[in-house]
Amino acid sequence: ASGLTKNREYFIQEYIKDDSGKILQNEKGEKLRPDVIVHYPDNKKIVIDSKVSLVGYEKFCSEKDPIVQKKYLDEHVRSVRQHIEQLSGKNYQKHLESLDFVIMFMPVEPAYLTAMQTDNSLWKDAYDKKILLISPTNLIAALKIIAELWKQENRNRNAREIAKQSGNLYDKFVAFTEELLELGRHIERTQKSYD
Repeated sequence: ASGLTKNREYFIQEYIKDDSGKILQNEKGEKLRPDVIVHYPDNKKIVIDSKVSLVGYEKFCSEKDPIVQKKYLDEHVRSVRQHIEQLSGKNYQKHLESLDFVIMFMPVEPAYLTAMQTDNSLWKDAYDKKILLISPTNLIAALKIIAELWKQENRNRNAREIAKQSGNLYDKFVAFTEELLELGRHIERTQKSYD
């Protein structure tokens, strides 16, 4: 739905490799395999991670007792914070020519909103760690913007190719015209010799 093409503008569950093809690892020895890598037209990339645990949120929604519900709500926020820390520790930006941040995608919009409303410093704290918290609504908007960047890049590339081909055609036309003029001069000399 984003308008991006799989295995061209975005890649799913691929290991990050160096120039020689070796799989890279972070400082903890973990192989770097983000959920999604989205490519930008200028060879930049952005990582999207969606492995957020929603167990606390599910318990929160199922619980009727407000006191227990609060406990599960706190568990949900702790889980989100813990994932922010883990994601920050992977330091994808160091290993990819990427933007300065990683997108942490929360696939359930109400879980995202509940976490944001419960802890209003959550988004800023994540941002300070170079993590952008995004919900489904925000993600599709961000991906649409990237798709538009690709469309613009393709239009520009096509315009450059048209200009290049037009220049080549013009050069051939000029050369052909010069040859015709030279042929005309030869015919004129031949005519004078004949006369």
